[in-house]
Amino acid sequence: MPRLLIAASGTGGHIYPALALADSLSNSWEIEWLGVPNRLEIKLVPKKYNLIILKVGGLQGNIFRKIIEFIKLVFSSIQVSILLRKKKIDVIFTTGGYISAPSILGAKITGTPILLHESNAIPGKVSRLLGRFCDHVALGIPSTSDYLIGCKTSFTGTPVRSEFCLKKSLPSWAPLGEGVLIVIMGGSQGSKKLNEMVRNVLPWLLEKGCRIIHLTGNSDCFYKNIDKVKTHPNLVIKRFSDEIPALLQNADLAISRAGAGAISELMVTKTPSILIPFPQSTDHHQEFNAAYMARFGGAVIVNQHNPEENILKKIISNLLSSDSLIKMKSNMNNYDFINPENKILDLINEII
Repeated sequence: MPRLLIAASGTGGHIYPALALADSLSNSWEIEWLGVPNRLEIKLVPKKYNLIILKVGGLQGNIFRKIIEFIKLVFSSIQVSILLRKKKIDVIFTTGGYISAPSILGAKITGTPILLHESNAIPGKVSRLLGRFCDHVALGIPSTSDYLIGCKTSFTGTPVRSEFCLKKSLPSWAPLGEGVLIVIMGGSQGSKKLNEMVRNVLPWLLEKGCRIIHLTGNSDCFYKNIDKVKTHPNLVIKRFSDEIPALLQNADLAISRAGAGAISELMVTKTPSILIPFPQSTDHHQEFNAAYMARFGGAVIVNQHNPEENILKKIISNLLSSDSLIKMKSNMNNYDFINPENKILDLINEII
């Protein structure tokens, strides 16, 4: 079987699309995975694939720190080139971030074909600097090509886990009833500001009979012991859930950050959403991601604000007092998800 090295590390936005692709190829490809220490891949990847750890970071900080990280990058690139020869890798697939830099440079040393996938509307630093050294760059959002000068690009969409494409029932622990079901999520690490905005409107939403599932994220410290929090029968508070596909498929409305992974999952499940872009995201890429989804009429963008301003409350009130959610759902149904895994596989076969 052909051998594929996946280089994906860090956040769910980098890892989950790569996992989705790997799962679709696992019966016909031998797959190795390249990651870094103490990141999300440590928990997710070894369950399915052989994970190889590489110590590498970004070129950030003062001049001395940058020099040290550059030396590490050169050394890591040599390590990757040795790994490619030892494992007889036929092609590399990478999703950007720190791990992509040594992977791309190692591929150039050995002449190994490499495909980069960029899921955000505004490409990351590594994609912008090194994308031209890749054989091809697959895009999650078509307009990203405007920022990748000198790169050969194709729009494929961003892969999501197969669970998002299979019809699932609402989990037994979710609030039951006829009220509007709202799922709130700020990503695996959570978002303090988004959670504060949401907590300000929770009493009002519960008074209106809404059912709420609030996924606070692992870094949220508002609840010291979240398992012992006494809440309303229509409110469930969790740090994280691995049943996101079922939640989004059954939700009437989602409130979310606008990372590329979240955007892709919302579009696949056709879930009307309020998107609150993280204002400190690199190059404001979450704002551009949100604008892409809003173009389809499936999302409303709300900028992050102080909870007491009640802007979020006004937007939700407008959506609930009209047939807007039905229209947004209909708009999302007009968007055809295009099997990104198949498109990416076609590109892989083309470059090898």
